Amino acid sequence: MVISLDDKNLINDCIAGKRDAQYQLYKKYSKAMFNICLRMVTDQSEAEDVLQNSFIDVFAKLKYFRFESTPGAWIKRIVVNNCINYLRKSKVEFQSADYIPEVADTSESDDVNFNIDIVKKAINVLPDGYRMIFCLYTMEGYDHGEIAEILNISESTSKSQYSRARSKLYEILKSNGSIDLIYQ
Repeated sequence: MVISLDDKNLINDCIAGKRDAQYQLYKKYSKAMFNICLRMVTDQSEAEDVLQNSFIDVFAKLKYFRFESTPGAWIKRIVVNNCINYLRKSKVEFQSADYIPEVADTSESDDVNFNIDIVKKAINVLPDGYRMIFCLYTMEGYDHGEIAEILNISESTSKSQYSRARSKLYEILKSNGSIDLIYQ
């Protein structure tokens, strides 16, 4: 892993309190980090709040950044932790859901974006615990050991919750007739 001189200078300028550098760092990473927040929290205004709180933490803790990872990976870890903390405060439970939520109306279309939107909507109606583990594993690239450590659960719980999330996602898509649209 090589950190560019530009990134090192940007981080050092942020630590020195230079507002333009802080804005550049925010601008460079905020969109990707917002997408993480939105996938995990699902409500746009709550995701925006988590993002803002995350960047407050980033700037407060930046002096502890040791250049052992990329700035983006370090910021991502803070964002994911803040999303998890937010969901914990909302009393996320890791248990089986006994219902199949409705996904928005699915009319026929061969537009790939439409198919992606169907999946995103289905993910958003997963129970919070399922969605959190599903997103951390499939979208953020964490392995089950890392997820277990982050969420303070066992690795087998992470694996079983991920498996249940996949099954529930399939049920949601199938029950709404969306599964056929995904594979068009």
